[in-house]
Amino acid sequence: MVKTIIPYEQCPRFEKTFGILGRKWNGLIIDALLTEGSQRFRDLANMVDKCSDRVLVERLKELEEEDLIERVLQEESARPVYRLTKRGRDLSRVMKDIHDWSEKWYTLEDCQ
Repeated sequence: MVKTIIPYEQCPRFEKTFGILGRKWNGLIIDALLTEGSQRFRDLANMVDKCSDRVLVERLKELEEEDLIERVLQEESARPVYRLTKRGRDLSRVMKDIHDWSEKWYTLEDCQ
């Protein structure tokens, strides 16, 4: 009996999603907004402190284009805040699962 091998095919939706979430800094930005709520640019930059301002601007624009975050101007301030959209907030369970997995499989020494 000959075993038929079916080639692995990636789901285009999964590939697109992983391309967004797997991009450096995107997960940390989303996680910061999930954890802390709406943030000004400088506050986000302090939370994701190893990311340069230039790259943070690029990532925020990308996440905005993907409708995961939105840039909102507040009446009382000229400075915008960034917040998650419904689509972005819907990632909360995914991010929790990633936190749980990393707690299980990595020690703090592994992260040095």
